[in-house]
Amino acid sequence: MAIPAQLKVRNTILARLPARDIVALRSRIERVSIRTGDILQAAGEPARSIFFVESGIISLLAPLQEGGRIEIGHVGREGAAGVHAALGAETLTSEVMAQSDGVVLRVKVASVRSVMERSRLFRHGVVSFANCLHAQVAQTAACNGTHDVVKRLARWLLMVHDRTDGDTLTLTHELISLMLGVTRPGVTIAAGTLQKAGLIQYSRGSLTIVDRDGLEQASCECYGIVAEYYASETS
Repeated sequence: MAIPAQLKVRNTILARLPARDIVALRSRIERVSIRTGDILQAAGEPARSIFFVESGIISLLAPLQEGGRIEIGHVGREGAAGVHAALGAETLTSEVMAQSDGVVLRVKVASVRSVMERSRLFRHGVVSFANCLHAQVAQTAACNGTHDVVKRLARWLLMVHDRTDGDTLTLTHELISLMLGVTRPGVTIAAGTLQKAGLIQYSRGSLTIVDRDGLEQASCECYGIVAEYYASETS
């Protein structure tokens, strides 16, 4: 679906652009509804499109040799999935998957690069978010190799909460297991620990953040490090 002239975008990168840059992009944007589990870009394939998120969350998944996958980062309306293709990457090493239902604005890589050449503000927005995403991916790797599952789950829930409207998240044990790279029993134990502490309420695919401050205290330092970097890069 093409973007009508009167539509205001909700994506942070695009919303900060002046009218002339939006006009340059509008005819090249497709507004696409996504559903949980949709594969928007397979790992290792040529990068054809960049996905600016308006609602929902997109996960970046690293394929593992034995056939599994693990999340290395995710993107909400603050950014775009596949953003490194705008900076010259021809293929993406990670799989781009919808973590939740939502809406994205799909733009061809060539179109994004073309507008970046003409718009300093657009180029700055794309580069700043690419830096943020790199920081998130690097910190996630450090977190996965260092911290226990309870702290990792708390960190991940805080990041999802930041990118979600409201306190109730639609999350299954299967999805959380994929995102954290742990077994479903491990997710059950970790979620049970946070629930007993009064920080979350979880039942049959629905998880509610009850005590945000307490969840931040239960998390490792990785959440704060990435959140502060995002704030400094996008201010």
